[in-house]
Amino acid sequence: MNDPPYRIVTERLVVRCWEPRDAPLLKEAVDSSLDDLRPWMPWAYDEPQTVDEKVQLLRRFRGQFDLGEGFVFGLFSPDESEVVGGSGLHRRVGPGAFEIGYWIRSSRAGAGLATEVAAALSRVGFELCGADRIEIHTEPGNERSIAIPRKLGYVEEARLRRRLYAAPGGEPRDAVIFTLFRADYPGTAAAAAQLEAYDALGERVL
Repeated sequence: MNDPPYRIVTERLVVRCWEPRDAPLLKEAVDSSLDDLRPWMPWAYDEPQTVDEKVQLLRRFRGQFDLGEGFVFGLFSPDESEVVGGSGLHRRVGPGAFEIGYWIRSSRAGAGLATEVAAALSRVGFELCGADRIEIHTEPGNERSIAIPRKLGYVEEARLRRRLYAAPGGEPRDAVIFTLFRADYPGTAAAAAQLEAYDALGERVL
């Protein structure tokens, strides 16, 4: 598969590769959202982190992106003054496939932004990267997250016990697996996503 673009612009978001200088904005977004993140995002139990720790995290994300090893995106307001959340195209579900993950800061929850970014990354994954399959994994109790793949045309394929990584000291969590295949992608809400995409040189590629 081809690597995804470095920058995507949707109706309400800038979706781009993280840079170390984004650390203070990321820290503020996470710190203000911990009560809502911790029930669903085990990494949030390692928070709050210092700005220096965030710098190191974002250096790793950027390095993995540049090397084509993983593609974690920051979600920003149109003027990039605020981190709205995070997302990614992850290679952990096998060859020819991506998994999309997402989180939204508490102050912007409920506005459809996770649906907007998941739609954009679905389109990028199929049309630019050449994926045959894209998955979204949620927990059975996370009704907001479950609604997103359903809106975009993904099909629920399985409910698997103890498949998601556990919070510290907890048990592995159950997972609901949603899948969209390239053959089924045309005509879905994901295919209708409005976006612009730019490569590392700033050239528009979609």
